Amino acid sequence: MASASSSSAKNLFSDSKRRLAERVAVNVNNASSVARQIVRGSKSNEILMQAAKNFAYHESTVDNSIQNLKKMEIIFQHLNYQYEAIEQAGEKLEYVEEQVKAMER
Repeated sequence: MASASSSSAKNLFSDSKRRLAERVAVNVNNASSVARQIVRGSKSNEILMQAAKNFAYHESTVDNSIQNLKKMEIIFQHLNYQYEAIEQAGEKLEYVEEQVKAMER
């Protein structure tokens, strides 16, 4: 009976040792999964921060472009006014030329 109980104790010990090793292996795998997720999460955070920086950089560029377009619109209006003034002066010049020709006859 002593040998039966010692063999069952050995089996129980080896079974407990095997289950403990399995649990340790599962816990190590879980810890590595958590570590991978943390690394991925930190990279995601870095990517998000870089995207936010790029967005802020491009936002100022877009604002500058809008300001430049407004300035160009004002310049276009001034050029249009100048064109109209030149056109009117040209029409008046033609009228004056006609009057000068009429006076020369």
